[in-house]
Amino acid sequence: MAPRIIVLGRQGAGKGTQCARLVSEYGIVHVSTGDMLRAAVAAETELGKQAEAIMKSGGLVSDEIMNGIVAERLAADDIMANGVLLDGYPRTTGQAETLEAILADQGVELTAAINIDVPLEEVTARMMERGRDDDTDEAIAERLRNYEEQTAPLLEFFAERNKLVVIDGLGAEDEVFARVQGALGL
Repeated sequence: MAPRIIVLGRQGAGKGTQCARLVSEYGIVHVSTGDMLRAAVAAETELGKQAEAIMKSGGLVSDEIMNGIVAERLAADDIMANGVLLDGYPRTTGQAETLEAILADQGVELTAAINIDVPLEEVTARMMERGRDDDTDEAIAERLRNYEEQTAPLLEFFAERNKLVVIDGLGAEDEVFARVQGALGL
């Protein structure tokens, strides 16, 4: 069965790198929240039109709309055939419960929620090294604080379901990828 994987981890943990490796190695479809929203808007689906209006006004897309867009995307042929790496969704336990229901309706279940774990000091250093204008000490600290607050309940949610897999994100890309592959049994 094609895998259904959620990728979690602090900013700077190397999620994007590991997702790209999984896509390249196994053909799994990498889908980020932003990608899903843009695709729904471009396809002019009803939910895409609603999301576009909200985004143009500067608002945040509601869980109801986001869950609908996720359900549409997860039913697409490429994901049904090749599986999915979800990046940026779910962000809340409510979204995680909805995801469970969406997958159950498709007759599949979540393979794993991978948390690429890198200590705060290391991800902070990595983000500072990137040199982006918005990567100030204060901005990085705030983003990491927000992540911890939002994600802690998700980690607990998936751990309770025996779906959480914690990967040590320190080391060379190849070492981390080997840990991911081993944890997923790929």
